[in-house]
Amino acid sequence: MNDPLGVIPGLEVIQPVILCGGAGTRLWPLSRENHPKQLLPLIGDASLLQATALRLGGYAGPGRVAAAIVVANEEYRFITAEQFRRANCPLAALILEPEGRNTAPALALAAFRAIEQGDDPLLLVMPADHVIGDEAAFLQAVATATEVAADGTVVTFGIVPDRAETGYGYLKLGGALSDGKGRRLERFVEKPDHETAAAFVASGDYLWNSGIFMLRARRWLAELSKYAPDLHAACKDAYRGASRDGDFLRVDRLAFLACPSDSIDYAVMEPLTVDASASPAAVVPLMAGWSDLGAWDALLAARDKDVSGNTFSGDVLLEDVRNSLVFSSGRVVACVGLEGVVVVETADAVLVAASGRAQEVKRIVARLKQAGRSEVATHRKVYRPWGYFDAIAEGDRFQVKRIVVEPGASLSLQMHYHRAEHWVVVRGTARIVCGEETLLLSENQSTYIPLGQSHSLSNPGKVPLEIIEVQSGSYLGEDDIVRLADPYGR
Repeated sequence: MNDPLGVIPGLEVIQPVILCGGAGTRLWPLSRENHPKQLLPLIGDASLLQATALRLGGYAGPGRVAAAIVVANEEYRFITAEQFRRANCPLAALILEPEGRNTAPALALAAFRAIEQGDDPLLLVMPADHVIGDEAAFLQAVATATEVAADGTVVTFGIVPDRAETGYGYLKLGGALSDGKGRRLERFVEKPDHETAAAFVASGDYLWNSGIFMLRARRWLAELSKYAPDLHAACKDAYRGASRDGDFLRVDRLAFLACPSDSIDYAVMEPLTVDASASPAAVVPLMAGWSDLGAWDALLAARDKDVSGNTFSGDVLLEDVRNSLVFSSGRVVACVGLEGVVVVETADAVLVAASGRAQEVKRIVARLKQAGRSEVATHRKVYRPWGYFDAIAEGDRFQVKRIVVEPGASLSLQMHYHRAEHWVVVRGTARIVCGEETLLLSENQSTYIPLGQSHSLSNPGKVPLEIIEVQSGSYLGEDDIVRLADPYGR
C-alpha cells in the first residue's frame, strides 16, 4: 500500500472505505453472524476482507492511495483488526457500529472521519465481501473514476453483465460524459424478473449495480443532509460522541441506534437520479470478473474447477461427481454419483443443497434463528483478542475446550459463579494466577480452578500456548464470566 494519508499539495487523495457489515447468511454454515463471509478465505489464502484491503496495492493511476477506513460490527472487531495486521495493511481508522444500520450510515461515519482534519478526499467505497478476478481491470476503472469524481461528480461502478441475472439490481445508463470516460446514471432498477433482465442485457443500456462508489466525502455528507436529514443528524451526533478504545473508534451507541437503516442507493443515489436540480451522477463500466458471492452457487462459479466442473476444499473424495461444490472443514467428506450439489461440512453443522437453490439457505438460517440455535451466530471455534477456543465436547454438567493463547497475550482476570475448571497444558508455557498464587506450568502439567476463585491465564512464551480446559458445574454458558480486570476493555 502507499503511504497513509498526509498532505502532498496537488496530489489527489483516494481514501479507501471498506464496509465490513452483513452476516452473509446465504453462505451458512461457513458464514455466521459473528464470523461472516468477509472474514473467510473462500478464494485463495486471504480472506475476502484482506483481499479487498490489498486490492489497491498496485494502483498507479492519478492520485495517491491512503490507508483504509474500515467500518465494522462490534462483534468481530478483534479478528478484523488482526486480519489487517496479518496482511500488513495500514489502517486509518476502524470504526465500530454497535448494530448494523445498512450502508448509508456506515459511509456517513467514514466520511466524518475523512474530513476530520479539514480534508476532502475521494472516497472509494468497497464492500468487504466482493471478489474481483481481474485486478488490473479494476485498478484501471478506479483511475478513470478518479478523474470523473475529481470535480465532485458522484460515481458508481456498473458491472458489464454476461447473463440475465435476477439476483442483482441494475443501473440504466444515460448519455456519454463529455470526456468519454463514463456514462450518466439515469436511474436505478430493482431486481427484475428473468424476462426483464434478458431485455436489459440485450439492450446494452443496463449494467449490474456493484455497490462500489467513488465520491468526495463532503459531497456525500451534503447529499445525505439534503435527502436523508434524520440519518445525517444521527450519524453526526454518533460521530461527535465517539471515543477511542485501543485500535477502535467507538461511536456513541444511543445516537447511532436512533439512526434510520438505509442503503447508499435508497438514501442518496436514487434521489439524485430524479432530482432535476441535482448534479448528475455517473457510471464507470467495470469488466473485472466481479462477484458479490451472494450464495454458494456464486462461489461455485467464481472458484477454479476441475475437469468435471467441481470445486472443493479440505479432506474431500469425489467419485462420479460433476458441477458441484464440496467443502470440508475437518472430517472426510465423500460424494458419489452427484451433479449440481453443494455440500459444506463444519464442526457443528452440515449443509447439503441443490446448487440451483442455494439462495434458499437463508430460510434454513431463519428457522435456526427462530429456534434460538447458537449455530446461527457462532462456530464451535470462537476467536478472541488473545487467540481462540474450540468447544470440542459437552454434556450434562461438563464441557471440554481447546484453548490457544497467542505469545504475549492474556485472558482477563475473572471468576465464575457456577463452574470449576481443570487446565492441562499440552503445548507452550502458561502463567496462571489463581487467587493469591501464581503458577508457571509447562507441557503435561495441570492445575485446578475452584468455583468462585479469581484467576487469569497468560502466555509469557514465544510459541502459542495450548491448553485443554475441562469445565464442570451447574451452568456452563459464556455469560458466567465476571471480568475483574480486562486488557481489552470488554
